[in-house]
Amino acid sequence: MTKRIAILISGRGSNMIALADAIQNGTIPNTEIALVISDQPDAKGLAVADQRGIKTLVIPRRGRKREEHDREIVSVLRAERVDLICLAGYMRVLSPYFVDAFKNRILNIHPSLLPLFPGLDAQRQALEHGAEKSGCTVHYVDNTLDGGPIIAQRTVPVLPGDTVETLSARILAQEHILYPEAVALVLKHG
Repeated sequence: MTKRIAILISGRGSNMIALADAIQNGTIPNTEIALVISDQPDAKGLAVADQRGIKTLVIPRRGRKREEHDREIVSVLRAERVDLICLAGYMRVLSPYFVDAFKNRILNIHPSLLPLFPGLDAQRQALEHGAEKSGCTVHYVDNTLDGGPIIAQRTVPVLPGDTVETLSARILAQEHILYPEAVALVLKHG
């Protein structure tokens, strides 16, 4: 039976593209993207998804409280019969209501080797702390910030002279490999 995933984005959607490519080439077998949702109407990833024929939906915050916004998203995800939710640059912390509605069925990718450097600006945090290596982590989302159970990680070296931009680019290249692998693993065993 085909698994249905939803991808939540706020920006360019580069990890969404990596997941879509992996589904198309069979790296993530028997899976389709049911829907891409963004909280940002001008997210560049929406146009990319649209060009690929993937259904998109904008659910703007409009000044609403987090749970009120999340209830609308959860309602849509339930109507779409989604098996797994992938956060791909979705820049909003989910409410406990959302997390509980899809317990152990929400994945996130984070640009550090969690539990190190959770939250925003992980690459800057790694550089400021003099880390010799960094990387990316795919984890289950729970009600802690970047604290859910880890599924998979990839490591990159921190090179002399690295800037936030150079380190971020090296990590992002690994994210595009790791996220599809982790999604395939979760769907195979889930």
